[in-house]
Amino acid sequence: MKRCLVLAPHFPPCNLAGVHRSRLFVKHLAKFGWDPIVLAVHEKHYEHKLDFDLLSLVDPTLPIYKVDAFPLTKPRLIGDLGIRAFWQLYRKAKQLIRTEAIDFVYIPIPSFYIALLGRLLHRSTGVAYGIDYIDPWVHEFPGSQKRFSRHWWSTRVATWLEPLAVKHARLITGVAEGYYQAVLERNPHLKEQAICGAMPYGGEVEDHRAVQQAQRQPYLFGEKTNRIRLVYAGAMLPKAYAPLERVFRVLAQHPTWQNLLEFQFIGTGSRVDDPTSYNIRPLAEQYGLWNTVVIEHPARIPYLDVLIHLEHADGVFILGSTEPHYTPSKSYQGVLSGKPILAILHDQSTAVNVLRQSNAAVVLDFAGEAGLDHIESQLETVLDRYHTFRQAFDPKQVRMDLFHAYSAEAVTQTLASLLDQAWAKSNHKP
Repeated sequence: MKRCLVLAPHFPPCNLAGVHRSRLFVKHLAKFGWDPIVLAVHEKHYEHKLDFDLLSLVDPTLPIYKVDAFPLTKPRLIGDLGIRAFWQLYRKAKQLIRTEAIDFVYIPIPSFYIALLGRLLHRSTGVAYGIDYIDPWVHEFPGSQKRFSRHWWSTRVATWLEPLAVKHARLITGVAEGYYQAVLERNPHLKEQAICGAMPYGGEVEDHRAVQQAQRQPYLFGEKTNRIRLVYAGAMLPKAYAPLERVFRVLAQHPTWQNLLEFQFIGTGSRVDDPTSYNIRPLAEQYGLWNTVVIEHPARIPYLDVLIHLEHADGVFILGSTEPHYTPSKSYQGVLSGKPILAILHDQSTAVNVLRQSNAAVVLDFAGEAGLDHIESQLETVLDRYHTFRQAFDPKQVRMDLFHAYSAEAVTQTLASLLDQAWAKSNHKP
């Protein structure tokens, strides 16, 4: 067994979405020849609400080491946990590499700044390291063009630091190839030096079994009504608002569908713990749909509670964006809930064909920004199809085999294979 140190400052009981990528990787890595060790920051330093139920999903025998961080200041000058715990993580990681015979250091980002630890640890110990792009680091935010603004500085700093972090990396991975392709273009030496690969988020069947065993009830909505209640759970993609507006525009023009449908948006706020940080509500109010057809719960709720609400919904609403990055793994959670899916996705998304072939969903696809009019022209027809599909839906007829490649176990197997190749290519050869 080779040993992999996963440098994940946020780990359960943290309730941030990226936590589940590391959690599921370390759950399955040992099956494929890699013994995982986690290095995290102690949860007392997390800014967001904690979800201690997540600890029940973590193997109690998993070695987890936790470090302290510098406290938040008032006023809040430095909030990023990766910065506040940078040197504590470095010192502990350096110790673990030597005492635990670590063969590889794997660093999921964000926090983006901890990617620099890979290079520092490589320089001080010779250990091979890799970086996993859960989100792109060098990224143009709205407002990035305004000189000396916060987003302008964020983009500039990322542009300066990323080449330093990836200089000696042996592995570059991401949720999708598009998340790291620009990294290779900016740092062409990585095309020869590093192993690269994309691994979407994986779905975990055992998480849904845990929900069923808990036998808890949803609390964001009540008893079933005459409406078809569709749940969208998770953050909104930045470029998903344009297709969503087309959906709202159609609903506003068709009272029949307003009386039949109810969309519940969960965890879509601009701030994860703020129940007033509405993102969907202003758009719904603009089209007269708020609090009848469209209801938003902005604050993120515990992960298992999300699954509970999905399993008590009438259907799952999946919304992609004008970029084709939406993957079948995100749809897999909806499939595991056993509910019929209504999906609106970019036609280049790999999820489109998988969902259609699986008997799990009705899909409306569109050609990016140029195809937004297609949503308006076809949505009413698609809603008719979904209504009929939902009435006849049988979870037992869903082709689960099509989603095996997007299970947490299969995704982790891909990671283990990439780790094998990167380790063999590094100075730590067998």
